[in-house]
Amino acid sequence: MSQVDTANAEALRRILEAHPVLVGVAPAGRVVPGLTEGVILHAGPPITWDRMSGPLRGAVIGGILFEGWARTEAEAVALAESGQIRFEPCHHHQAVGPMAGVTTPSMPVWVVENRTFGNQAFCNLNEGLGKVLRYGAYGEEVLQRLAWMRDVLGPALAAALESLPGGLDLKMLIAQALHMGDEGHNRNKAGSALLLRALAPALARSAGAGRPGLGDRLAEVFDFLAANEMFALNLVMAACKATMDPAHGIPACSLVTAMARNGTDFGIRVSGLGDRWFTAPSRVPRGLYFPGFKAEDANPDIGDSTITETAGLGGFAMAAAPAIVQFVGGSPRDALQATLDMYALTVGENPAFGIPVLDFRGTPTGIDIRKVVETGLLPRVNTGIAHKEAGVGQIGAGLVEPPMECFEQALLALADSIDPESQATGS
Repeated sequence: MSQVDTANAEALRRILEAHPVLVGVAPAGRVVPGLTEGVILHAGPPITWDRMSGPLRGAVIGGILFEGWARTEAEAVALAESGQIRFEPCHHHQAVGPMAGVTTPSMPVWVVENRTFGNQAFCNLNEGLGKVLRYGAYGEEVLQRLAWMRDVLGPALAAALESLPGGLDLKMLIAQALHMGDEGHNRNKAGSALLLRALAPALARSAGAGRPGLGDRLAEVFDFLAANEMFALNLVMAACKATMDPAHGIPACSLVTAMARNGTDFGIRVSGLGDRWFTAPSRVPRGLYFPGFKAEDANPDIGDSTITETAGLGGFAMAAAPAIVQFVGGSPRDALQATLDMYALTVGENPAFGIPVLDFRGTPTGIDIRKVVETGLLPRVNTGIAHKEAGVGQIGAGLVEPPMECFEQALLALADSIDPESQATGS
């Protein structure tokens, strides 16, 4: 076995043995390492204000207004341009965020712990559909909803989870959702229902225990959760981040541990190559557009939600979710084939995430950059499509592939990093 194969086997072991558990909800500034005043986290690889896409710029403006660092849009833009705000990837702070991914200190985040390896990961809470911050909207309606999530939803969820001392087993929840027609990225109907079922008694107990201000607003919380079929997405993302982080940093390992997009660049990180990002221009997804919109309106792909594909869910698990084609396009046969194709790019299968239509074969897991370059196949990603202008919102959904250049760059770098003599001897 070569040095790379040995390293990959260890990385796969860590992925398969991961045990993500939801343990809490807390203000991001209290729990996310390094998220302090004047820092804004965003999706994808590093980027500066001048290169940001419309949706990401809009979300940054909204984040600044939400935190009270500026009073008007013009002041927020001036502050963003001034260099006084530090823009950093969520991935650099044990976090992930969908679409623009903007996370600021006052926003509540899920806290997920990998019980096997002890690491934590974080993700903000899903706002629902329509005019939302993650698509670059920053009007009064958006800011009021964010304030409600900070003041009501976040504390309610935190109180509920305090009454679940063992936490909520996310590996089990995701596995069950796959058996019910989800794939963990763009279809989360089952996962959101399972999450609501698990949290409802705890929410009721917390309200009954007299938590200040919670009892009389519990109906608002239930209404919000019941109306948002994508609410579980952010939690699945945090679970996948907690799963993949222990597999990062293994010398000579050729497995991808993160794929992410900022609306301008698509970037990947590889276990054996430290914190380097390998980037190329992000592509515009192809798919189904909402009435009144077309491909020319679309922004290039954006978001950290490709952490799901990195962990063997999303586009890699589409065979479990044939109904998703009504949202992203194609046929149920295409969804099945998407999963089958991905086995050629991965080093293993995750038996915890069995796919019923494949006789419960585990999802393809562990993207190997060598296999991507050798086969010419690219990881399959399903995704929401954002309008290129800030604040318009989601205009469709579809499929997209990462640029091959990312994997070619990474493979060359990995070859340079490995001692030729040890590789030749397999030591």
